[in-house]
Amino acid sequence: MMSTDTLVPNIVRSENDTEAFVTFTVAGQLFGVPVIRVQDILTPDAIAPVPGGPRQVRGLINLRGRIVTVIDMRTHLSLPKAEAGQGGMCVTVESRGDFYTLFVDSVGDVITLPKSLREGNPATLDAVWRDVADAVYRSDQGLLVALHVDRLLAIETKV
Repeated sequence: MMSTDTLVPNIVRSENDTEAFVTFTVAGQLFGVPVIRVQDILTPDAIAPVPGGPRQVRGLINLRGRIVTVIDMRTHLSLPKAEAGQGGMCVTVESRGDFYTLFVDSVGDVITLPKSLREGNPATLDAVWRDVADAVYRSDQGLLVALHVDRLLAIETKV
């Protein structure tokens, strides 16, 4: 795991001055979701397809007896499909009392960033991303697009 000490200046700060994110990549882009929203991280064994479902729904998985919807983040963010045979990982989050898992290329570290690095969405940010992004941060790993979980998972209105 990456040390987050280098990301934040050595000054006295409270928890309200920082935000922690679980990071992941999709098509080479770094994204993050608030760590307090993440329930689980896993490599899926089998994903059952959902015929006729929204195109960003990759399928369903059984997570400890609970049926969880798998969201294909490449499709949802209008990114190119992965190469055949490329695996992925799942970041399970809670939204409005339901569990969803975000199918991503890879999961990175949990990083804590000072709120002073938070920037609004740039005007040049893709319209699809702007709808689901909460902010952007410049980090040691590059530009991190922080996703707003509830807006990201409001898929029933985008079918």
